[in-house]
Amino acid sequence: MVKITECPRDAMQGIKEFIPTPDKVAYLNLLLKVGFDRLDFGSFVSPKAIPQLQDTAAVLSQLNLSDSSTKLLAIVANVRGAKEASAFSQISFLGFPFSVSETFQQRNTNTSIQQSLANVEEIITICKEFGKEPLIYLSMAFGNPYGDPWSPEIVAIYAELLVKKGVKHLMLADTIGVSTPESIQMLYQNLNKHFPHIDLGVHLHSTPQTMLAKIQAAYNSGCQRFDTAIGGYGGCPMASDKLTGNIATEVLLSFLQERNINSQVDQTALLKAQHYSSQIFHGRSN
Repeated sequence: MVKITECPRDAMQGIKEFIPTPDKVAYLNLLLKVGFDRLDFGSFVSPKAIPQLQDTAAVLSQLNLSDSSTKLLAIVANVRGAKEASAFSQISFLGFPFSVSETFQQRNTNTSIQQSLANVEEIITICKEFGKEPLIYLSMAFGNPYGDPWSPEIVAIYAELLVKKGVKHLMLADTIGVSTPESIQMLYQNLNKHFPHIDLGVHLHSTPQTMLAKIQAAYNSGCQRFDTAIGGYGGCPMASDKLTGNIATEVLLSFLQERNINSQVDQTALLKAQHYSSQIFHGRSN
């Protein structure tokens, strides 16, 4: 069975106009009824860095989790954020963006790769203390626009370092949409072979024209976990193509339905969430 993490946090974070907290709550509560495995719902980062998500704690307090099996994932960028997020019993996963590009690690979390490795160790300790699961995104896993060294071997080296520290959940993140079906297949199969006991998934950014090919490449490589966002909203603000966003949830679901692959998604609930998403995103630009 393919497991889906719906990512409204990623979809919303780059929008400049502040989305009212009640609108976020209503949308997330609709998503909680769909049957996604995880919901990337918010982040505990500096409001100066991500103003849109400054109300994550307020949103969390209003989520209806009683009838949902979906687990909540919150993004943190440092140890302080991990401690803050861990205070909330509703959160199951803490996601940390670890970049294989030194430049992007500095831009994204204001730390070096070496300091980020140390932060991961502390975050793992915090997760153990509070009963959370650490989830690491291997950002810029398919290349970077800065000229920093990159190769599949470099990605594998950092993946091994993280696994040795105790990380059991890894996501290959195509931060700027440069992956191809060939690179997805090569990288996923290589890491999956070397770390068969790790929960390995993909967080891909894409133009609408290349979504399906990337999904197919990942699935055919053995991937059973995908990050997506309804409508394909979101993506990295540094992407050179403004059409580069998240993989659209509906494109993945169509791919799975054509192959009779179970996703445990409630179609009626999904349609309601899709309808409401237009209220969240229509007319609001990054």
